[in-house]
Amino acid sequence: MAHKGKAVLFRELNKPVVVEEILVDSPKRGEVTVKMAACGVCHSDLSAVNGTIPLPPPLVLGHEAAGEIVEVGEGVTEFAVGDHVVSNFIYMCGTCRFCAGGRPVLCVEQGKALVTPREGTTRTHDSAGKPLGIFSGCGVMAEYATVSMANVVKIDKAIPLDRAALVGCAVTTGVGAVFNTARVEPGSSVVVFGCGGVGLNTIQGAAIAGAQIIVAVDTVESKLVYAKTFGATHTLLLKPGEDPVKELKKMTGGGADYAFECVGNGELSGTAYKAIGRGGKAVIVGVARGSEMISVKQPSMVFEEKTLQGSMFGSCVPRVDFPRMLGLYMAGRLKLDELITRRYSIDEAPQAFADMQSGKNARGVIVF
Repeated sequence: MAHKGKAVLFRELNKPVVVEEILVDSPKRGEVTVKMAACGVCHSDLSAVNGTIPLPPPLVLGHEAAGEIVEVGEGVTEFAVGDHVVSNFIYMCGTCRFCAGGRPVLCVEQGKALVTPREGTTRTHDSAGKPLGIFSGCGVMAEYATVSMANVVKIDKAIPLDRAALVGCAVTTGVGAVFNTARVEPGSSVVVFGCGGVGLNTIQGAAIAGAQIIVAVDTVESKLVYAKTFGATHTLLLKPGEDPVKELKKMTGGGADYAFECVGNGELSGTAYKAIGRGGKAVIVGVARGSEMISVKQPSMVFEEKTLQGSMFGSCVPRVDFPRMLGLYMAGRLKLDELITRRYSIDEAPQAFADMQSGKNARGVIVF
C-alpha cells in the first residue's frame, strides 16, 4: 500500500523549498517504511538547494531524522513494526575493505544510491505520480519514508525521537570528529571554527573528551553565546577580512593542539591549519564547493609535523556511534535538549530554512 503524507522538496536551484503531499510506496526486499516523528534542518539539505552538493531535483530533502517503523519488506528480520529508528545517510556495502575494516564512511560504493534506496528505483512520487528523488538515500523530511534497512539504526524507545534525530547528522559529525577522527586528548587545546549545529557538537565533544582550552570562533555573536553553554572556555568574534591566527595562538599558548573547520570554506580551512601549533592536527569537517582549495606552507608540515585531515560524518560507524551518542545523552553527558532552539511544523519548513541561513538556531527541528 502507498502511504500519503507531506514532505519538504527541493524543486528549483536557489529557490525556496516547497511543502507538498507525496505518495510513498511500500518497502521492497531489504527495505522498511518509517513514519517520521522529527527531522533536523541541516545545512547539507540547503547545500542541495544551492548546488554545493550537486543532486538533481525534484528531491525530497532530509537525512537527520527519527521515527517508528510501520512496515517491513521481504527478508527484513532485524527490524519489526514498532521499532524506533534513526536515519543513516551513508551507503555501506558491508564487504569492501573499508566497510570490513570499520570505516564505512569510506565505502567504495559510497554515492551509489544518492537519490534512491539501494535497489536503485524510486519509492516516492508526487501527487501527479511523477517520481521524486530522496536526499542521500533518505528523503526523511517527510511524514513517511521508505528506505533501505542499512539506512536506519534501531534505538532505545525511552529516548525522545526529536532528540534522537540529531544523532543522524549534526551530533555524530561533530562529536565523532573529536572522538574518532582527531582522537582529542584530555588536557589539550582545541579551536572550533563555526558554531552552527556541527560546530556546537564539536565543542561539546571536545569538552567530553577533556580538552582544557576550547576556543569557539564565529562571525555571529549569538552563536558564541551558544558555544559557551556547550563547553567553550574562550570565544573569538571573527570580523570580515580579519586574520585571527595571531590571537588564537596567544589564546592557546603558541598554537592549538587541534583545530576543526566546521563551515565548509577553503580559506578558513587554511586558517585552521595555521592556528595549530607543533604536532597539531587541523580537521576539516565542513563541506565546501568543489572548486575551493586549501593553501598551506609545505615546510611547516615537515618541520612542525602538523597534520591536515578530513573527517567525513565523524568517521563514524552508525550502529556503534549512534547508540554511543544516545547513551551519553541518557547519562546526562551529551546535550541534545539544548541543541533544539526551535521546533517547526512541516508547513513552516521554508521559515526553518530561512532561520538556519540567518543563524538564528543552534538546530531547528521539524516535528511531524
